[in-house]
Amino acid sequence: MNRVIVSMVMMSCVALFSCSQKQPPPNPPAPVNLYTVEAQPVSYYDNYPATTEALSQVSLLPQVQGYITGIYFTEGAFVKKGQKLYDIDRSLYQQSYDAAAANLKVQQGTLKQSQEDADRYEYLNSQNAVAKQVYDHAVITLQNSKNQVQSSEEALKTAKTNLSFSTIYAPFDGTIGFSQVKIGNVVTVGQTILNTISTNNPIAVDFLISEKQLADFEKIQNAKEQQGDSLFSIILPNNSIYPYTGKISVIDRAVDPQTGTIKVRLVFPNSKNILKDGMSCIVRVHNQNAAPQMVIPGKSIVEQMGEYFVYLAKDTTGNAPSDPTKAVDTANAGVRPRAIQQKVIVGRTIGANIVILSGINVGDKVIIDGVQAVHDGSPIAVGNKHPGNGNGKDSSNNTPAGNKNN
Repeated sequence: MNRVIVSMVMMSCVALFSCSQKQPPPNPPAPVNLYTVEAQPVSYYDNYPATTEALSQVSLLPQVQGYITGIYFTEGAFVKKGQKLYDIDRSLYQQSYDAAAANLKVQQGTLKQSQEDADRYEYLNSQNAVAKQVYDHAVITLQNSKNQVQSSEEALKTAKTNLSFSTIYAPFDGTIGFSQVKIGNVVTVGQTILNTISTNNPIAVDFLISEKQLADFEKIQNAKEQQGDSLFSIILPNNSIYPYTGKISVIDRAVDPQTGTIKVRLVFPNSKNILKDGMSCIVRVHNQNAAPQMVIPGKSIVEQMGEYFVYLAKDTTGNAPSDPTKAVDTANAGVRPRAIQQKVIVGRTIGANIVILSGINVGDKVIIDGVQAVHDGSPIAVGNKHPGNGNGKDSSNNTPAGNKNN
């Protein structure tokens, strides 16, 4: 009996102690700042790695063999079309030319004699005063003499060509590089590279685009008023902007099936010779989409397994409060701003901001500060972490989103 009484007393004490314990308070709302989504014009560039290319470039190769006897240019200088550049030993080719010219004169003399003989025998043959065989031989000799003269003329042309090849001239206006041979070097026909000449004004800039972008670039290329071409500029290796804009010259004939890319060639003026063949640069293509776009601070974006999300401020009933920055009316049970996770499709990054293609609407309140402290459905307290503005500006830098150029 005593044991029963003691047990009942202990159970009563435990119950009394349990009743005296207070329930733990709910998690306090996470302090956040908001950004009001607005549609506004944005200005940015799409950047592409590129390489400068000479529109015309040629390697000078000798057409005759011999010693280099003269060099007549300054390395790295601008040369004019037809300017004398190299001399290859001319003595052998001059002798061949002189011999061919002399042989032609001999053959022309023989032809004259054969012509006179043929004319004489033709008259005698008409009078039946000469054997038929003698007349036929005279006609054949005349034809052979004509052929010999023609052969000698061709030999003289060849000798003259070889003689002309012993002097190398600039094929076009351009910049010449370092000489690969010196005076006294022996050069071999078609093998020894003497030098390289390339044009420099205008100059090409080549870069690759995705096949998905091909239609846009073809539209620019085919525009009657090439206004779109003013959208092309380049960044030089020292990060300065080249002072002239370019235009589309050529779009390659085919897409590379392995990479899904196609080459585009721009042409830029280069009168000051700032651009050199083979330079690396960045092509900037100005965004042509003039329609307003939704741009939010990049720090509000959360990436999860390759997908992108933002947190919107909404109340628990699904009806957004008229002003989430104001204190919550606790008289309305359950009406409290909460963080609602929303999947978005992101576009171009513009400085610290990101273009949003879909997933949110103009006027939505996006959480920009305190994102790490919230989850889907968690209560929030607006404007308690940092002074908020709620007027479409990023409170961290007080800069209108979307107005930064990249």
